[in-house]
Amino acid sequence: MPTLQSKDLLGIETLSPDEITLILDTAEAMRSIGERQIKKVPALRGRMVVNLFFEASTRTRFSFETAEKWLSADSLNFAAKGSSVEKGESLLDTARNLQAMAPDLIVIRHGTPGVPHFLARHLRAGVVNAGDGAHEHPTQALLDAMTIRRHFGRLEGLRVAIVGDLAHSRVVRSNIWLLTKMGARVVVCAPPTLLPPRIDEMGVEATTDFDEALAEADVVMMLRMQLERQGSSLFPSAREYFKRYGLTAAKLARASPDAVVMHPGPMNRGVEISSEVADSPRSLILEQVSNGVAVRMAVLYLLLTGHGWEGEA
Repeated sequence: MPTLQSKDLLGIETLSPDEITLILDTAEAMRSIGERQIKKVPALRGRMVVNLFFEASTRTRFSFETAEKWLSADSLNFAAKGSSVEKGESLLDTARNLQAMAPDLIVIRHGTPGVPHFLARHLRAGVVNAGDGAHEHPTQALLDAMTIRRHFGRLEGLRVAIVGDLAHSRVVRSNIWLLTKMGARVVVCAPPTLLPPRIDEMGVEATTDFDEALAEADVVMMLRMQLERQGSSLFPSAREYFKRYGLTAAKLARASPDAVVMHPGPMNRGVEISSEVADSPRSLILEQVSNGVAVRMAVLYLLLTGHGWEGEA
């Protein structure tokens, strides 16, 4: 039976196509739990998961907490505010104190790239990266892939356009690693000030021309303007950005006739996407949120049990 080769999920870059497929297939099987009247199975009963979120989060945090509850794991939710971190305790000391309480898995989001990798090297518990700075966000890429695969039945051969604040996005890096590993063709698009240098070396097409990126795209994934990560304004105004790079119905018409729209959230309506598009039948944005629970259930289950899901009542 196939398994993941590590106690941790730190990023997509180190996963093999077989491991990605295993997670997606397991998540597909997990979806049925959310469709039951009683959404709970004893799969992880007696296991403890600690959620360490040092950055604000709605979808990711609640999704992990929901996944833990549906699998009957015990959750301990940690917030930096009001904790010993505010009193000067180091991250490693905080983590070691938590480790002394014998958790099985730690889910961490942190603003500094590499923090999950640092903890994984020092702790016995498994570590799941829920987003580290502008580096990676592996479970977001997995849920995006699941959403695309459910809609098209495949990832291989699809043209995926990823548009927006590429310079500060952890989502784009994880998605590039995953989609290219699975045979999709990826084009990334941003204003010149938000297009990372040498990003084409990751095996993608890079452009500053939105029309060019949209041409024949099967999936259009819009990214949020991350103003909190930008030291200074890297575009003239939100209005000007929307005019040049915002997704409207008229611009979406330049993509493939069956193209779908995605966004990892939170959305800035009227900046990177119009409400007309975000709320249209071609939008898979809310489906992404639903699939996020199934993907995170799959990750928790695979890391904590070491084997695939066979179903439990």
